[in-house]
Amino acid sequence: MGARLAGLLVKELLQFLRDPLMLVLILWLYTAEVVICAYALSFEVENMPLAIVDLDRSPQSRTLVQGFLATDVFADAGRPASATEAGVWLQAGRARVALIVPPGFQRDLLGDRRPNLQLLLDGSNSNMAAQARGYALEIVGRVAAIGNGGGGTAAGPVPMVRVWYNRDQTFTAFVVLSMVALAALMVGVIHPAASIVREKEAGTIEQLRVTPIRTPELFVAKTLPTLVMGLLSVFPSLLIVWWFGIPLRGSLLLFLGLTAIFLLSAIGIGVLIASVSRTLQQALLLAFFGLFPLMFLSGTLAPIESMPEVLQIASLASPLRHYMDVTLGIFLKGVGIRELWPSALALLAIGIPLFGMAIHIFRQKDA
Repeated sequence: MGARLAGLLVKELLQFLRDPLMLVLILWLYTAEVVICAYALSFEVENMPLAIVDLDRSPQSRTLVQGFLATDVFADAGRPASATEAGVWLQAGRARVALIVPPGFQRDLLGDRRPNLQLLLDGSNSNMAAQARGYALEIVGRVAAIGNGGGGTAAGPVPMVRVWYNRDQTFTAFVVLSMVALAALMVGVIHPAASIVREKEAGTIEQLRVTPIRTPELFVAKTLPTLVMGLLSVFPSLLIVWWFGIPLRGSLLLFLGLTAIFLLSAIGIGVLIASVSRTLQQALLLAFFGLFPLMFLSGTLAPIESMPEVLQIASLASPLRHYMDVTLGIFLKGVGIRELWPSALALLAIGIPLFGMAIHIFRQKDA
């Protein structure tokens, strides 16, 4: 058995190394694509075009406008003459937010009356609109407190907020780590599926079936190179993580070990796809058919807590969800196996049955 398996592994390794396109694609997924997504994907609100209608033209209204423009959230899109014109700007996409300061704003602010302001938001992107609204309310409250000398704030406890793990509260760390995890999932699923189906299309799989090689040996030979390449690809991705200033607070060895378990789960999906596919086109379509639900249910695009209860339960079947807990925990929180053993157990519980199902289906086809 050892000689047969060693021969198969040498064959698969040579085939892998003779395919430079595959090597380039794997390196691209783990490096360049992570960088592109880190710079391009962001849910943080910056430079939102702000249309300003200042009908008061007082020192206090100018202070309010300066408060909006002093941040990185809003950018001056211009000064419409009226609220009606500001609405036209929003409709045309020239502005995303419109601030209308009514006449008498300073008089009301310095007197006993509460001043009124109007804030128009483009709600076509609800997430950006909600964040812009929160920033606007914070700026207005701060300017109002300064305008009335702080007398408008009620006495009471003042919360002291401490942000753990991501003190700058940037979205970059989450994007980079989630893209590294997604790259590992894509490589683990697509490569073994394509490798086995390519053998079917070329007819060499039939030649292997008449040899003394057993089905488990063939599966090990098809999956082990993907596992090794996936682990080696982690190291260039660590350079990307370092480039973005994301700390590795936990153990690198623990991360590599749990990454291997995650890759086994992903490879199990790929082998299962290969066992039911006849052509490479079928395998790729099935792979993408399965990748997108796994990605959506992993918490990388939307918080799992905000999903319906049925989908929260279904997300437990996504290995990417558990691997995201591992990645964020080791890199940002510095946790160890004592906290991550449930995620490791879940990855094993997903991967082992998938391997068993794939081997069973493959043997049925051989019968």
